[in-house]
Amino acid sequence: MQIETILLIIIAGITALFLALFQYIYKSKVKANLRYVLTILRVISIFAILVLLINPKFESYTYTNTKPTLVLAVDNSESISYLKQDLNAKSIFTRLMGNQDLKKRFNIEAFSFEKSLKTLDSLDFTSKQSNISEAMSQIGNVFKNEIAPIVLISDGNQTYGEDYSYNVKSVDQPIYPVVLGDSTEYVDLSIKQLNVNRYAYLKNKFPVEIIVNYYGKDIVNTELKIISGNSVVFRKSIQFNASKRSEIISATLIARSVGVKTYRVELTPISTEKNKVNNYKNFGVEVIDQKTNVAIIAERLHPDLGALKKSIESNEQRSVTILKPTEYLTQIEDFQLVILYQPNNNFNEALTEIKALKLNTFIITGTTTDYEFINNTHLKVLWAITNQTEEYQPELNKNYNTFIIDNLDFKNYPPLTSEFGGFNFLVPSDIILYKTVNGINTGDAMLATYAFDNMKHALLSGEGLWRWRAQTYLNNEDFSDFDNFIGKLIQYLSTNKKRNRLNVDYKSFYNGNDDLIISAQYFNKNYEFDDSASLSIFLKNKTNGQLQELPLLLNRGYYEVDLSGIASGSYNFTVKHNSEPVSASGSFEVLDYNVEQQFLNADIPKLTNAALNSGGKVYFISEVDDLILNLLKDKRYKTIQKSTKNIVPLIDWKYLLIVIGLSLFFEWFLRKYNGLI
Repeated sequence: MQIETILLIIIAGITALFLALFQYIYKSKVKANLRYVLTILRVISIFAILVLLINPKFESYTYTNTKPTLVLAVDNSESISYLKQDLNAKSIFTRLMGNQDLKKRFNIEAFSFEKSLKTLDSLDFTSKQSNISEAMSQIGNVFKNEIAPIVLISDGNQTYGEDYSYNVKSVDQPIYPVVLGDSTEYVDLSIKQLNVNRYAYLKNKFPVEIIVNYYGKDIVNTELKIISGNSVVFRKSIQFNASKRSEIISATLIARSVGVKTYRVELTPISTEKNKVNNYKNFGVEVIDQKTNVAIIAERLHPDLGALKKSIESNEQRSVTILKPTEYLTQIEDFQLVILYQPNNNFNEALTEIKALKLNTFIITGTTTDYEFINNTHLKVLWAITNQTEEYQPELNKNYNTFIIDNLDFKNYPPLTSEFGGFNFLVPSDIILYKTVNGINTGDAMLATYAFDNMKHALLSGEGLWRWRAQTYLNNEDFSDFDNFIGKLIQYLSTNKKRNRLNVDYKSFYNGNDDLIISAQYFNKNYEFDDSASLSIFLKNKTNGQLQELPLLLNRGYYEVDLSGIASGSYNFTVKHNSEPVSASGSFEVLDYNVEQQFLNADIPKLTNAALNSGGKVYFISEVDDLILNLLKDKRYKTIQKSTKNIVPLIDWKYLLIVIGLSLFFEWFLRKYNGLI
């Protein structure tokens, strides 16, 4: 309590005493005993009322003890069972969870991880991927304001994500790896990595790069073969020794026919090898007979042009050339799609030829666009010219139904600079992105598609598209989300196929460890997205004829089914509506490959680095008791006593009001009883 408040209370006490004495003592005719009682009651009443007016505040403290958290993170990937460490993993987890001394010292939280982190409810060791880096980062974020050492029960073999041995520095928690697996080094040949493009062009050559590793000290000879069907299309003899433990082999193959072509890379094993699964790897290439050539016509250089080129060419089936309007006229027959970047009157001749050839277009407007020229192009769009610019942010139209769009979150994307107002479409259009200002949807289109006269068109109102691609990288550390978004728009504009009520999105082949998700959109007869449809997929294995029927579930604006984990092989599928005669068919191939079975040992060096870089220590299965003892003895993990200060004003104390009421009542009663009223 402050000194000023104490002084006011003292003054209040003196004032109350002075007023009571003046009323009942000074020249008072009240009987002696009665006057003293009335004086005390009046002092209490006045003093209490004055104290309420002063309203002093009182502080109180409550104390709580907070134990540190002990995080148990168990690797639930298939490599644990493949190395025959599943029983050890469960045993170690049970010992740590059931230790009474640890329970007294820590709040124990248990998680399992595969490709992502999950609360641990069961362990089956069947996951095809493991991402230790992501699991540690998520734990670090959850417990960033706590003391929370992490016990990592794993073989240290990661198949996905960043290098966790150095990334753990950002976790800011000590990590104690418990190593699952054999530390003995066996003689082993393995195909460490295989690099190949997903697409190739008919009758063209395509490169294949293979990295082969050897663990051992003796001189060994082996042979690498690439097999297509029953034919060996490439072979090379290799020799390894103690000083030469790796070699990069480059091969060039010919794409002889259209379609998905599968190949098998084999490394002849040596007699003493323990793990022969990592001696072969399958890969696939989709052979296509033509490439989509896209022309970007622009009069000035801008970062948007580079962003568009990189984004479109991320799909190897497409190439982009940036041209001036006059240059385009000399190469017009080479392109199937044209992007007009901030067109003006100099584009007039090029646009005339584009309309004559009925080519699809993608128009992008900005600060230097001649909107009067656009209004006169007969492209079925009009703009109310204001000569004022504004910055607009995008908002995704979740009801867009022309083609499937991944449900991207555009809310944190930078604004684009555009002319004030919006386009007026003279034909039916579908809006992909709306313009918003300060979170308010203007109703105007930022990005839209429309069609007329057997031509498809897209229109983007905004300059600064390169910022979106950069923002995607900041969000996800890659450009794939933005590139896929632009890629689907380009794919739509690159074809003049009739619009379907059922659109299915899938790849022609998947690696064995890929997520295999097939997405679909279903529209009613008015081409409005139907979120109450009942869709099923009928899946047939071409090899054994096995049939499967699975439902597609609604998820964020489209229907999808997760087929991850199905056996390798070739499949036909049909997606059908369960009550209407609407269907779509396709085929894909799943390549035989399990990345979790490529390991022979635990990765002790990386686990050791992770422990050292985080301030922890690595332990082996036989040292679990030492781990428990060190956790209990470590002075960093102490119970913390926290105090909470509560400030309560006196006016909230109801008992003081009762005291005032009682003192005034008794004073009135005594005065009434003795005839003083």
